[in-house]
Amino acid sequence: MAQLDPVPFVMIEGACRMTIAENPVQDRRPPDGAATVRLERCVAHTLRVIAAARTERDDAPVKAARRQLAEIYGVTRLNRRLERGRHSA
Repeated sequence: MAQLDPVPFVMIEGACRMTIAENPVQDRRPPDGAATVRLERCVAHTLRVIAAARTERDDAPVKAARRQLAEIYGVTRLNRRLERGRHSA
């Protein structure tokens, strides 16, 4: 796996935003202590959001609703395909 250069991040209202260095040499420089902390917090926040979304998606009512919508979508697609087949024949 290739080693990526660390890039400092800044927290903005719960979101991550990459800072753009004015000097390309600054991009290859390891982040200072504060930048490292911001990056770690940003990554931790992102992982918490992903975990919460996965938990919510796997929750029984949401999972059942997603399954029902998938079935409806599948039936709708099948009906459209059959209807196109009747019109083309």
